[in-house]
Amino acid sequence: MNSNKIKSFPTQPGVYVMYNDAGKILYVGKAKNLYNRLKTYFQKNVSSLKTKALMSHVTDIKTTITETENEALLLEANLIKQYAPKYNVLLRDDKSYPYIYLSTQDVFPRLDVYRGPRKKMGEYYGPFASASIVRETITFLQKMFKLRQCSDSFFRHRSRPCLQYQINRCTAPCVNKINQKDYAKQVEQVRLFLQGKSEVIVADLTDKMQIAAKKQEYERAAFFRDQIVQLRQIQNQQTMSVGEGDVDVLAIIHEQSIAVVCVLQIRSGKLLSKKIFQPDVPKSVSLGEALEQFIPQYYLLLTHYDSLPSKVVLNETVPNKTWLENALMSALKHKIQITQSTRGYQGKWLKLAAINAKYSLQQELLEKDSFSEQFSALQKMLQLPAEVNRIECFDVSHTLGESTVASCVVCTPEGALKSDYRRYNIKDITGGDDYASIKQVLTRRYKKVIENKAVLPDVILIDGGKGQIKVAAEVLAELNITQVLLLSIYKGDQRKAKNDRLLSWQEGQSVSLHFNHEGMRVLQFVRDEAHRFAITAHRAQQVKKRTTSVLETIPGVGPKRRRQLLAHFGGLQRLKSASRDEIARVEGISDALASAIYKEFHGD
Repeated sequence: MNSNKIKSFPTQPGVYVMYNDAGKILYVGKAKNLYNRLKTYFQKNVSSLKTKALMSHVTDIKTTITETENEALLLEANLIKQYAPKYNVLLRDDKSYPYIYLSTQDVFPRLDVYRGPRKKMGEYYGPFASASIVRETITFLQKMFKLRQCSDSFFRHRSRPCLQYQINRCTAPCVNKINQKDYAKQVEQVRLFLQGKSEVIVADLTDKMQIAAKKQEYERAAFFRDQIVQLRQIQNQQTMSVGEGDVDVLAIIHEQSIAVVCVLQIRSGKLLSKKIFQPDVPKSVSLGEALEQFIPQYYLLLTHYDSLPSKVVLNETVPNKTWLENALMSALKHKIQITQSTRGYQGKWLKLAAINAKYSLQQELLEKDSFSEQFSALQKMLQLPAEVNRIECFDVSHTLGESTVASCVVCTPEGALKSDYRRYNIKDITGGDDYASIKQVLTRRYKKVIENKAVLPDVILIDGGKGQIKVAAEVLAELNITQVLLLSIYKGDQRKAKNDRLLSWQEGQSVSLHFNHEGMRVLQFVRDEAHRFAITAHRAQQVKKRTTSVLETIPGVGPKRRRQLLAHFGGLQRLKSASRDEIARVEGISDALASAIYKEFHGD
């Protein structure tokens, strides 16, 4: 780089972005003083292997000045998430975690499971590690406090109590079986429980039980007694219920190029949830540095601000603890203390987090070993002289030629390489022409690979038969790609995996190969993954493209049945998440029609 440009770097706080000669972002960093930070990259005696490797590819650096260091931290986190640079720690697990939703804006609030951005008014509790935990909690709350869980549409149109009232899981506010004041007391108890204040509820229930007993209202006293017993049971089911305060515990473990971060969410001394993440940690990055980059991405970018801890306990020391604390305080308007403690309850929590992280890492390593064995079996089956290190598989998905999408998935001996997965929207072809689709996707894919001098796979796998593999061979010949083994796989009799057929392109024609199931396993996995990836994109396109209700395309679902379905479930989103049996319970919907509706949303 030009030395004059280095001297021109600003001295204010901000973010810097490093590019290679192809204009691709390699690294995003933050600095209190951009000039002082950037000049360290150009010193003659650089000890860090990561810095040496990085700077050997950097051809340009661009900076963005921010008013404060905290703004720089937030911008850095957003850029890392957006561009996923090779030399940054990447937080890959960004799925939407479930919450328990309480519609406090309603006169009679309801409980529900909720995912996604929290735009609706009301209170959200969570996030929880899995939907099953949320469902179990809501089931308990229904038995215990009897709040309604029905949709607002269902609630408004009731003229008599539903089944939930009959089985004693709801107090039927829809038909005034309970007044607003008593229902509000139930809501408050649910709030206390979800905030981890079970002891307050137990104390209140104990008082009510004693008062009822003194008044010789023995049935009422027995009701309160049963509630206390249920609360005690669920308290005993907590994996940890010691200490006080709201704390998040983060433990990071790294082995064989795989890093795992376990996050334990402790609220009011109770372990509420466990989450596992697998950030991409570049070589030569210390575990403390990895945690330093993980923390802002986790707390600033994930949507759970209503469940923030007062303290974060780490098993590694982060280099810029004070800066992180100040940045989180500025962005979240909530003070979070970052500490590394091995004493008392915090030490026990750290030990538990480390155990969970290690277990998850072991599971990943086992899966990695399994893929490695499958790749070895594939090499033996195909009698290849060299190891197979990369397989790329292609599939095409469309419905009657509409919204055609092709997928490319990548697999290595370490498992599926999802960062290299690609989707291609197929255009300018005759609808339903699979051969033209295969030709277009392979041409686009490998022209770009050649232009960027990227890595070619050892095996290209096509989901299809003789026609598809022939078209693929023609594309590779046009691009002068000769060192890649071309295979295709297609379903045999009864479309069962054991009857799959395998073709190889040899000397200008397709040849059937004899195979063993050990060697075929990885090819079947990659084929199924390509199919899943393509059909998911295709369905998303279809939904986006339609301007009318999805229900209008289902034979047998007319205007009346559409109204019944939407009224029963309270909207299309709830209908989409319903099971076949739940759909079949709607009046006028047969089992066959319920299956057709379910298939429209979920496929086979």
